[in-house]
Amino acid sequence: MGAFQGVVRQLMLRLPSCLLALLLAFLAVGQQTNPVDEFFARTSSTHTNNWAVLVCASRYWFNYRHMANALGMYRTVKRLGIPDSNIILMLADDVACNTRNKFPGSVYANQGRRLDLYGDNIEVDYRGYEVTVENFIRLLTGRVEDSVPRSKRLLTDERSNVFVYMTGHGGNEFLKFQDNEEISAFDIADAFEQMWQKKRYNELFFMIDTCQANTMYSKFYSPNILATGSSMLDENSYSHENDADIGVAVIDKFTHHVLSYLEGINKTSKANFKDFFETYNFETIRSHAGVRSDLFDRKLEDTLLTDFFGGVAQVEVMDIPPNPSVQEPLVKSDQKLAQGVDDAFSSSIPRQSLSPVNPPGMSGWRLWLGCALMVGLVLVVGVFRG
Repeated sequence: MGAFQGVVRQLMLRLPSCLLALLLAFLAVGQQTNPVDEFFARTSSTHTNNWAVLVCASRYWFNYRHMANALGMYRTVKRLGIPDSNIILMLADDVACNTRNKFPGSVYANQGRRLDLYGDNIEVDYRGYEVTVENFIRLLTGRVEDSVPRSKRLLTDERSNVFVYMTGHGGNEFLKFQDNEEISAFDIADAFEQMWQKKRYNELFFMIDTCQANTMYSKFYSPNILATGSSMLDENSYSHENDADIGVAVIDKFTHHVLSYLEGINKTSKANFKDFFETYNFETIRSHAGVRSDLFDRKLEDTLLTDFFGGVAQVEVMDIPPNPSVQEPLVKSDQKLAQGVDDAFSSSIPRQSLSPVNPPGMSGWRLWLGCALMVGLVLVVGVFRG
């Protein structure tokens, strides 16, 4: 009896230290991070898919460079991971097979003609006279006819990052479509607002290469839009180089600069927009390229180029409670299977009813209980040994 009282006395003396050790154990368990949450917290972007809308608003042979601009951007976004199913290409498509083309079925963007931008793996969604202001606006806003196939629809949602690229001839707050009609800065701004109201994008990046390009994003007012253009008000956007055999300019300076920079990144690149925009300079582009980021929520240094140019898919982990109506048939089938196994071997084996494994919330309690028991066991052993 005296020995038992001594043990109790020692336990009472060590009770404060026991409680402190138990508290520290609980805190250590509580501070453990979920590896799944840690993995998906590595990126500051919340989008789950990427889309690209690439528009060449020109036609005719002498606008060869505008076709090459759009095809060069098409090749780049595909290389960085955006699939054809998520790319809408609007192109007059009257250059590759033009009778004046010395290289039939091909479109090049440099004098050496090292890379055919047309090739065999190109999907033009809106071709020829389908490239209109109406079709472009309908595409963005989703107000298309029922007969329009899925390949011609922008099937975006509130988790989509959308890249819109336009090239052609323009002026102060307008862009010409095939020398037949014009789209204004107000038209594009209102279309983007409809997209936002209808939850058709998470973030949107607008890029345009034309004369006085920066005026085209001056009327934007919708959230989460980042924009850039090749030239300021009253300033032209120039071609980069001519090809003597083709006979016309083959690409514009601004688009050539962008594509050259993007050629140095891959799908997993950490290159950001801040560094990219800082490469703009008048000596290279021969115009004052502009950037508008006041509507954009994220910092440019935290925004990766692949958030818009690439197809790095993101997924969302959702905590969905179990559906009893789905679990119950599975439990019953497991019980029947267990009963059949029992009957096959021995009728004397006691049957145990099956229940769902690891009900929601039990794994966390088991972890806490196990830690508490381990700490208590260590303390009791220490008391007896002392």
